[in-house]
Amino acid sequence: MKMRALVLVVAVLMLTCVAGSQQSAPGTNAPSVSPQTAPADLAKRLEVFLRKLYAWGPEFQIKIGSIGGATKADLYEVPVEVTLNGQSDTATIFVSKDGRYVFRGDVQDLSPDPLASVRQQMQLEGYASKGPAAAKVVLVEFGDFECPSCRQLDAILREVLVKYPQVRLVFKDFPLEQIHPWAMTAAIAGQCALQKSPEVFWSFHDAVYDGQDLITPDNAYAKLTELATKAGADPSAFRTCMTDPSSKVMVEKSVEEGKTLKLNSTPTTFVNGRQIIGPDPTALQQYIEYDLAPTPTP
Repeated sequence: MKMRALVLVVAVLMLTCVAGSQQSAPGTNAPSVSPQTAPADLAKRLEVFLRKLYAWGPEFQIKIGSIGGATKADLYEVPVEVTLNGQSDTATIFVSKDGRYVFRGDVQDLSPDPLASVRQQMQLEGYASKGPAAAKVVLVEFGDFECPSCRQLDAILREVLVKYPQVRLVFKDFPLEQIHPWAMTAAIAGQCALQKSPEVFWSFHDAVYDGQDLITPDNAYAKLTELATKAGADPSAFRTCMTDPSSKVMVEKSVEEGKTLKLNSTPTTFVNGRQIIGPDPTALQQYIEYDLAPTPTP
């Protein structure tokens, strides 16, 4: 499920952009480029270009992020935020330093392991997991207990993990509070269940997804407490944990990590660093079997 609802912006910025003209096009008022355009001038040029290309009038607010920062392959990596009627969406685009070319996509370095940097950004200790600690294949799921698509993935994982007991699953919270009013409460409840034991957490985890349709913003606290107690949590300790501000810390860390990984929907799963968005059993099994197979020789 999308974190933000500005569908037009998502669709536009996911496209590969065309190259900009080296000289000003008639009527655009865009500044001409030089061998290396100054970041401030480049930001102005980029806004003019995007507005012209996608007909983004004054009702669209465009915020161009810092251009003088990190670069890849001699390109500026530029965050862009577009807002319409109070709804915003963001994307990262790449711009050549001479201000001539702009495109949306990923720039990959062929020299290192392409997935190593993704794995390094994920902290696994302290989060709920099941499966061998030294597993060759690790699935890291960023989920939201109120998300229907996450419930679909949970059903898939229950079948898949039986086939691959050598795989480790790590669950991390990414509650989409903008659209799911009780998701954060459930995430905190999960952390409180985990304090009792991993077994209690996973029993609670499954019960929440199984009973997702019965939980509402009005009954969430009572229902989640009931499910946690049935899963084996101590009722008194659970209630104390739910009111303790520190219980939210691990959830917040998980959310920040997800944002660093540029997540914008749930469920998002990483299989040894490979990203899968949504409940996709075909890709999930393909990635698992690839990594369980002997390492191919180039």
